[in-house]
Amino acid sequence: MIITSRANPVVRKLISLSDKKFRRQYGEYLVEGIKPVNECLAAGCEVTNIYCTEQLSPRYEGATVLSDGVFAAVSSEKSPQGVIATVKIPQKDIVPPDSDCLLLDRIQDPGNLGTIIRTANAAGYTKIYCIGCADVWSPKVVRASMSGVFFVDCYDCDEDEALEALDGVPIITADMDGEDIFSFVAPEKFCLCIGNEGSGVSERIRNLSRYTVRIPMRPTCESLNAGVSAAIAMYALKNNR
Repeated sequence: MIITSRANPVVRKLISLSDKKFRRQYGEYLVEGIKPVNECLAAGCEVTNIYCTEQLSPRYEGATVLSDGVFAAVSSEKSPQGVIATVKIPQKDIVPPDSDCLLLDRIQDPGNLGTIIRTANAAGYTKIYCIGCADVWSPKVVRASMSGVFFVDCYDCDEDEALEALDGVPIITADMDGEDIFSFVAPEKFCLCIGNEGSGVSERIRNLSRYTVRIPMRPTCESLNAGVSAAIAMYALKNNR
């Protein structure tokens, strides 16, 4: 059976999952594209259903088949590949880190957040504490993370919850007033904090930070975006140690 109507309840639910309100209501998020869906399955994420076009149905046994027109209405991609999975949002208690981790203070751009998650996975930062950030489970963040979101623990928390989990862990804040990150020697275990794109980290976190580091730049460059800064800092801190 092929679903051909956009008014179908299944289709309406899929479309609604582009909205944070409904992701929270259903406890699910969307993963779109052949490679992301396959990596999501391989990572052992709790996939609740797979939806695909008739052309791809032989690849995904038991998938719900959508007509090309309906799939296009559901897709958030400019060039849809023909497969979308609905996945359970992980419900995890906020726990202290067992190794180097990240604290993200109000990162608002989905592209920056996805890039940071992608790099964290690559560099081995397996726990990310997100204070007032863009929604980790939005299609834009999931897409920008390039499957990294499947392999790290992202905690949506407030400042008190994050700092309680990080009690005793040295916080290293990235800021233009800090010492040169390339000569700084990181402690054995630390939390790297990246602040809001416009206003940086909160005063409370700044005051609680044990160290502050900066990425040196030419006078002709005012700043780097949060995603790029985080990537450089993640690798520099591990390399220097």
